[in-house]
Amino acid sequence: MSNWLKLEGDVCAVTGALGGMGVEICREFARNGANVVLLDLDEEKVKAAAADLAAEFGIHAEGYKMNATDEAEVQAAVDATIANFGRVDVLVNTAGILRFAAMEDLPLSDWNEVINVNLTGYFITSQRFGREMIKAGQGRLVHISTVASHSPETFSGVYSSTKAGVNMMSKMLAAEWGPYGVRSNCVEPCFVKTPMSASFYADPEVEKSRSRLIATRRIGEVSDIANAVMFLASTRSDFTTGDAIKVDGGFSNMMGDLTAKPGGRRAFADNYLKNKGVELWSDESGVAKPTDQ
Repeated sequence: MSNWLKLEGDVCAVTGALGGMGVEICREFARNGANVVLLDLDEEKVKAAAADLAAEFGIHAEGYKMNATDEAEVQAAVDATIANFGRVDVLVNTAGILRFAAMEDLPLSDWNEVINVNLTGYFITSQRFGREMIKAGQGRLVHISTVASHSPETFSGVYSSTKAGVNMMSKMLAAEWGPYGVRSNCVEPCFVKTPMSASFYADPEVEKSRSRLIATRRIGEVSDIANAVMFLASTRSDFTTGDAIKVDGGFSNMMGDLTAKPGGRRAFADNYLKNKGVELWSDESGVAKPTDQ
C-alpha cells in the first residue's frame, strides 16, 4: 500500500458504487487505505459489496441505499455517514444513464430522466455532502463527466448536454466553496471498457478499429479513470479546482489526424507511420482516406 496520495484514513463516498467505474474507484480508495462509503440503489448488494471491501482491504466500509435524485435518501445517507465515520472528506459522483435518440424524436420524459439522474442527482449529492465539508473547512468533490461534454455525440440524446452541465456545476462549486477549503473537479473519460460496454468490445475488430483513433492506440480501462480520480480526491491536487482532466488516451487531440489532408501530407504521414510499424489512420478504422488532389 502506497501512502503517496495520503488518502489513508480519509472517508470517501462514491455514488454509483456498484457500476463499472464505481467499483474500481471504491477498490482503489481501499487499496490506498481510505475508508469507503458505497452508495447505490440496491441495498442488499451495496451492503454486501461494502462488507467484501472491508474484509479484503482491512478498512472501514459501509453501504447505503441511495437514489441520488431523492433528497430524503441523499440526506439519510449523509446522516448515516456522519454518524458512522464522523466526517466525509471526499465525494465522487459516478452515477449516470444514457438514452439513445435523435433530438427530433427524443421524448420529453427521456430528456427529463437523464437530466434528473446525470445533473440534478450530482447537484443534490454535492450540495448535501458539501454542506458537511463546508462545516469541516475541507473536502474534495470529483464528478465523472465525459469528453462528449465538449463535442456532441449525435443520437446520444441529452447525455452530452447533461455532462456539459456537470462541468459548469463543478466550476460553480469550486468558485463558491473554495474559500471554505472545498475543491471540485471533473474527470472526462472516453472509450473505456466497462461491464456495460463489454459486449461491444467483445469483437476484436471493434477494439482494433477504435484503438486506431487514439494516440496511445488502446482502449481505456476503468483503472485509468480511477487513477485520475485518486489524484483529484487527494491532497496532492490541493491547488487544482474548477478544472477537468481528460482521460481519453489523447483522442481529443487527434482531430487533425481524423480529417482529410492534401495528398502530399497524407502520403508522408502514412509512409512514416508504416515504416515505424505503427497502425495507420485509414478507411479500416472507419475514417475516410483522402484521395490525392
